[in-house]
Amino acid sequence: MSKFSSERDTLKSKFPRMREAPTDQRLGLPQPPLQKAYTPDSRLIDLPSPREAAPGSIDLFDLIERRQSRREYSAGPITLAELSFLLWATQGVKRVVKDGFATMRTVPSGGSRHAFETYLAANGVDGLEPGIYRYLALEHKLVYISSPHDLRAQLGKACFGQDYVGTAAVMFFWSCIPYRCEWRYSVAAHKTLAQDSGHVCQNLYIACEALGLGTVAIGSYHQETADALLGLDGTDEFVIYAAPVGRRGGA
Repeated sequence: MSKFSSERDTLKSKFPRMREAPTDQRLGLPQPPLQKAYTPDSRLIDLPSPREAAPGSIDLFDLIERRQSRREYSAGPITLAELSFLLWATQGVKRVVKDGFATMRTVPSGGSRHAFETYLAANGVDGLEPGIYRYLALEHKLVYISSPHDLRAQLGKACFGQDYVGTAAVMFFWSCIPYRCEWRYSVAAHKTLAQDSGHVCQNLYIACEALGLGTVAIGSYHQETADALLGLDGTDEFVIYAAPVGRRGGA
């Protein structure tokens, strides 16, 4: 249908078009940083080793079969060690290669561009005061961002009235910095970015299931409201995906 043609075009491969003109990488333009910078006076929070909460022996078939979206959460907090494991599972850096050219992480990414930053809206994490944080994957630490008023209500508003997200212990928001991928892939970058976000969220599902926690992927959110909550400019960095995480509630 013609009314969807431009949206459908985003899902098609642009690699033939990319080869028609040099990318910024081929032009020798500077590579964007592997991680968003933070100021020297930023408040950093150390995270436990992700191994502290890592599950023991697991039946992989059973784990994948049990994976499901969960929207009901109990009031119980999650531990900082559990959060550390979830962050490592979704964006953990295994090594930096080629003199800082790329990172090898726990999730795949086209050309190892890893164009995402992970933000957390914490409401129920032991040892972490409520507020907005960003995960520093290179250091495996958190950097404090802000303490918005009535955070739980703001999360519901950002997610089009899906108020259950405010009952979760922590809300994951993944922002996208497109130029990390555009630098290498130009017009072919944007389909790759969409694919990569799915890799990240699926790892969160599997990691939550392994820890006995619940999560659900959130694609329905208000772009400007979510960006503003995290302090993003909405152009060079913006929210691309989200997911609440909490202890399982309900039946």
